[in-house]
Amino acid sequence: MAFFSIDGERPVSGPAATLQAAMKRYHVTTFGCQMNAHDSERMKGMLESIGYREATRRADADLILFNTCSIRENADNRFLAHLGEAKRLKSERPDRVVGVGGCWAQSVKEEVFDRFPFVDVAFGPGQVHRLAEFLTSDSLTAQGYFEFEGFTGRLPSKREREFQGWVQISVGCNCVCSYCIVPSTRGREVSRPPGELIEEIERLAADGVREVTLLGQNVNSYGRDLPSPSRITFAQLLAMVDGVDGIDRIRYTSPHPKDMREDVIRAHAELSALCEHIHLPLQSGSSAVLKRMRRTYTRERYLERVALIREHVPDCALTTDIIVGFPGETEADFEQTLSAAEEIGYDGAFTFVFSPRRGTSAATLPDQISHRVKVERMQRLVEVVQRRGRERAERFVGRTIDVLIEGPSRTDPSRLRGRSRHNKVVNFVGLGSPGELVHVRINAATSQTLSGEESLLAGATD
Repeated sequence: MAFFSIDGERPVSGPAATLQAAMKRYHVTTFGCQMNAHDSERMKGMLESIGYREATRRADADLILFNTCSIRENADNRFLAHLGEAKRLKSERPDRVVGVGGCWAQSVKEEVFDRFPFVDVAFGPGQVHRLAEFLTSDSLTAQGYFEFEGFTGRLPSKREREFQGWVQISVGCNCVCSYCIVPSTRGREVSRPPGELIEEIERLAADGVREVTLLGQNVNSYGRDLPSPSRITFAQLLAMVDGVDGIDRIRYTSPHPKDMREDVIRAHAELSALCEHIHLPLQSGSSAVLKRMRRTYTRERYLERVALIREHVPDCALTTDIIVGFPGETEADFEQTLSAAEEIGYDGAFTFVFSPRRGTSAATLPDQISHRVKVERMQRLVEVVQRRGRERAERFVGRTIDVLIEGPSRTDPSRLRGRSRHNKVVNFVGLGSPGELVHVRINAATSQTLSGEESLLAGATD
């Protein structure tokens, strides 16, 4: 049996080489968060290193692969609908291989083969490299791999955009939020050594990457598990990344409010590449609800962090996550969430109706909220978030800002689309190419996007 190591070595020739020649096309469908997007890029890079090429359509693929999410119920439902198509395609061509990876696969483990006998291989987030071992084995019998063995960040990568790169700095989470399944699917927090991370980022920069996003379930607790000789704080890691030549922009996701320290906030003011954007999940504006969520901070503590951000980085864009209808959430609790969103004035927010997940304590809490009440509250929250987001976006009108071009506008192909340092989507008239940094004068704003025209000014004013 050939083995694909976690360091990305290619398998040996032999019977496996014949299999590789017969199976050259893959199709990957990704659900969920940025970490899953990163893992899928690693899956693609690994597959291409053993001779596969990407198929644009699932029906054309010899390997149909799903990278799954299990954070919310709608992600499960969408995945299961896609899995039904894979079952049909495999019935038409039994030699197709169907694989299921990611958090959902980890959460159900071997159950996947009982429930979906047409699935050939299943693996968790810490076993992505085992997919290559399975595919290059002499016999493709159903197998599952679910023990954490290594970081996907050590595997080859096929990036969606050549000038942007994900960098996995840690995996897992030590928090015990009552609604979250991540600790059971990705395990305890494990940090990658800083030297290894800087070497990876230096390689990315040499390969044309201008913007890196550092990934972890709780990035600002990075390094606490490292041995003392190599232990550094997240703020120190940010400074090291800022020193890499060729990296123009640094982003990260996601931090936890309990660990958002002043040194990280100051880094946003002091490091030239670190973008003026912080995603700081609120989840609820009620301290009572936060306690039931086991978030380990209060409304007051959260607002203190926001005030510190506004003090040191006045123009910083703030985005958040908010859950509506958590068990026991009263109208008074929800009003506190509304008032927090009004007071803080987020640049954007991901809002979710509470969805009980199997294996979490929140799923069995009393006083579950009715769907009707959840929907009504969500509508009220979205109105506040969008109105305040639109008001916040107006501050960019009349300014000239740096925009990293990502491609054509999705609504008007004659225009370009890019992203500002504040993580705002910008649609504009210009002549640049993807990967270029240009100056754009903003002439209009909505809660979601900015629009303008490319400027020939020597420098941006943001």
